[in-house]
Amino acid sequence: MASIFGHAFVSVALGKSFPKKHQTFKLFLIAIICAVLPDADVIGLQFGISYGSFWGHRGFSHSILFALLLGIIVTFIFYRKQLFTTKGLILLLFFFLCTASHSILDAMTSGGKGVAFFSPFNNARYFFPWRPIKVSPIGISRFFSERGVKVILSELIWIGIPGLIYMTIIFTIRKFRKNN
Repeated sequence: MASIFGHAFVSVALGKSFPKKHQTFKLFLIAIICAVLPDADVIGLQFGISYGSFWGHRGFSHSILFALLLGIIVTFIFYRKQLFTTKGLILLLFFFLCTASHSILDAMTSGGKGVAFFSPFNNARYFFPWRPIKVSPIGISRFFSERGVKVILSELIWIGIPGLIYMTIIFTIRKFRKNN
């Protein structure tokens, strides 16, 4: 898996797509939670749920369906009045993308057993052919080690730089529109 920092950064970068007045603490907090929530499945390892099972790590909680359901649920809970408006649909799509970005990053890591993108319809695990992100160790003590430093450096290159480029493009487009 990518680290919690990498997942959170992607949701913040995507959130910068919204107009300034909509970039609220609430929006970013929900987006970050959506981006990191799929890894709550690691708790199952403590209860004997095998890595490769439906409920295992990178299983259903990493699927496209889970991302869609979570997007619908958080939009319904936190933006209920706007749910059936254009803004509500944009928020739903945004939270879906924040959640789905988790699985996309995990499928680009150098370790693990792949991601069950199509669960519950197909529980096969997939990786992308290009996997430049160093896999993050599970557990806080393992993360704060030499291996964790390598993960952060990898994420700075493969998540941080593209995210900064994306935010720079958004900023430039806004500046251009404002001046014209």
